[in-house]
Amino acid sequence: MTLSVFLSVIVLLAIGFVVLYVLSIYFKYRKSSYKDASGNSFFKTLFDKGNYGEFLIFSRLEKLERYHRLLTNVYLPKADGSTTEIDVLMIAETGIYVFESKNYSGWIFGDEKGKNWTQVLENKQKNHFYNPVWQNNGHITALKYATGLRNPEMYKSYIVFSERCTLKKVNVDSPNIFVMKRDSLLRNVKLDMASSPDVLDTKQVDRIYVKLLEFSHADSFMKKAHVESVKSKIKGQTPFFGIICVELERDPV
Repeated sequence: MTLSVFLSVIVLLAIGFVVLYVLSIYFKYRKSSYKDASGNSFFKTLFDKGNYGEFLIFSRLEKLERYHRLLTNVYLPKADGSTTEIDVLMIAETGIYVFESKNYSGWIFGDEKGKNWTQVLENKQKNHFYNPVWQNNGHITALKYATGLRNPEMYKSYIVFSERCTLKKVNVDSPNIFVMKRDSLLRNVKLDMASSPDVLDTKQVDRIYVKLLEFSHADSFMKKAHVESVKSKIKGQTPFFGIICVELERDPV
């Protein structure tokens, strides 16, 4: 076998592997209800790192046997007039689960009390990012504001990192806050649900879902406004958005 033939075989095998890999993701995508929940096409899901991370979380949570409802890309108004985006949201009988997806690689260092966490890549490059625990606390505050459900025991905060990273030194002590890699997500959520008392019935789960559904599927104007809101906060400005407060027929707790 000549070198050119050998290289051709290697290239064909590599292409075949990539095609099979993409097809496996495609079949998982078709089986999932992520497209309906997010509005993201397959290619928009596959080639956007953030969307793909959310899809992997969403598709895992779909495997839960207990009754639940899922939402993704939920844009909620905040008390200051800006908006905040929740990656994945699950409403179940045991509470409201708020998932922040971090599809990162490298070593992760962070403390619940520190403003910024650190990602260290293989080339020793260090990247700092805003404390995801604080970020998700902001999401939960917006949820309380939007739904009127103020009981903190109702909410569970999950920070979910990619399997490609190593949680080298992460310190979180508060109850109902969990930091983990994606491959342990389903197991941990199942354990959490099994050990938590019911705070909602199925009708209340559906009612909250329907009320929050209107904040999902944000149009391009809302998404652009959210981005501008984040940028303006960096510059020390605060834009105005109309506040829509969600009221339930009856508070579950």
